[in-house]
Amino acid sequence: MHEIGHTRTVRRLDHLVLTPDTFVRAPLPGMNKATAVVHAGSAIGAQFTQYTIEFEEGGVLGPAGAQRFVYVLEGELQMGGRSLSAGDFGYVHQGGTAPVVAKRTARAEVFEKVYQPLAGTSLPESFTGRESQVKPEPLDGDASIEVRHLLPDDFAFDFAVNVMTYQPGAALPMVESHVMEHGLLMLAGGGIYRLGDSWYPVKAGDFIWMAPYCPQWFGALGKTPAKYLIYKDWNRGVL
Repeated sequence: MHEIGHTRTVRRLDHLVLTPDTFVRAPLPGMNKATAVVHAGSAIGAQFTQYTIEFEEGGVLGPAGAQRFVYVLEGELQMGGRSLSAGDFGYVHQGGTAPVVAKRTARAEVFEKVYQPLAGTSLPESFTGRESQVKPEPLDGDASIEVRHLLPDDFAFDFAVNVMTYQPGAALPMVESHVMEHGLLMLAGGGIYRLGDSWYPVKAGDFIWMAPYCPQWFGALGKTPAKYLIYKDWNRGVL
């Protein structure tokens, strides 16, 4: 039941917590039989765009004017000639023409960013993958926090997308503050996020944007693992 005038959504200068009760859906250019919930973009000062797209059966997301990363949340999509289901992902380089087509009702998280070339590297190749086939790595030797890197460790890529899983009670070893910005979608479980000087309870379905140098920390709460999908700009200089 909606409590009149109440929400956990919070907007601050260096961060945003966006909760599902405040999501507004709208079609974007290039979409057919699909709508988007735009989480981050130039309107908030972000250097990338992140949105959740909700497809009807047969829905289409047309080619982007930037590089695109798609992570399937539920349902089944066709991308670059490959079928993708929940936990699968795909990357299309800038200039790629492959559309995303829903074989049935589906939801996916989409990241788009104008590519920043780097001397001595070539444009990345488009590819698809499966999260379950990406080897998890402990964070700084802590086995209670696992990181799966969904994009290759290659300077050709100018951003990273990772899946992080925390066992109940696990927490980041430090408060971080750095030049990268983040877009984060909670996939499962929940916990407490420190952003700036504030502390927020978060749970599956919540979105968080963190500006560069926003102090940030997360600790998992509850009896089940907490899991999130997180973007950051990467592999490029700051000039």
